[in-house]
Amino acid sequence: MRDADEALIVIDVQNDFCPGGRLAVTGGDEIVGGINAFMDEFGVVVLTQDWHPAGHSSFASSHRAEPFSVTQMQYGPQVLWPDHCVQGSEGSAFHPSLRVDRAQMIVRKGFRAEVDSYSAFFENDHVTPTGLGGYLSERGVKRLTMVGLATDYCVNFSAVDAAKLGFDVVVKTALCRAIADDSLAEAMNGMAAAGVSVNG
Repeated sequence: MRDADEALIVIDVQNDFCPGGRLAVTGGDEIVGGINAFMDEFGVVVLTQDWHPAGHSSFASSHRAEPFSVTQMQYGPQVLWPDHCVQGSEGSAFHPSLRVDRAQMIVRKGFRAEVDSYSAFFENDHVTPTGLGGYLSERGVKRLTMVGLATDYCVNFSAVDAAKLGFDVVVKTALCRAIADDSLAEAMNGMAAAGVSVNG
C-alpha cells in the first residue's frame, strides 16, 4: 500500500458510460478489473458519480437540440449530451463489478439542474466546489492518481482542477478510456500544460 498522503480517485465508472449505456465510452467496461486491483495500493479511495436530475440543463432534450451540439450557458459553452446518469436510474449506478465497498467517499456531481459538473472538484462554472478538495486536504492527501471515464472530459477536468489546487496529480491512462480522439489529444495537451503527469 502507498503512503497515507496518496489517494486514488475513480471517476464516473457508471453504467451509462459503459457499453450499452446512454453515453457509452468505447471499452469503458474493460478498465473495471484493473481499477479494482489498483485500489489495494491506496489507503484513500474516492469514487465520483454523475448524478443529474431529470431535465438537467446539459441534456440535449432539455433544449430540443441535437445531442453533442454546443449551447451557451451563463458559465460558458456547454456540450449538450444525451440524457444520462439520471438520479436513481440504473444508468447512474456504478458498474456492477466495481468494488464500491473500497471507497471511503463517494462524490456526487452534476446534481444542480442549472450547471453541469465534469470535474470532481468544481462545477462547470469553475467556482462552485464539490467539497472534495477540502476532504482530501483534511485527510492529509497530497498526491492523487486518477482513473476512469472519460479521459477527455471528467478525468481531464478533475486532473487539471486538482493540479490548480496544489495536488500532485497522475492520470493512469491504461485505466481510462476516452470519448473521441480529437478531444483526447486536446485534453492530453491541457493536462500536460497544467503540470499533470500522464502515464500508462
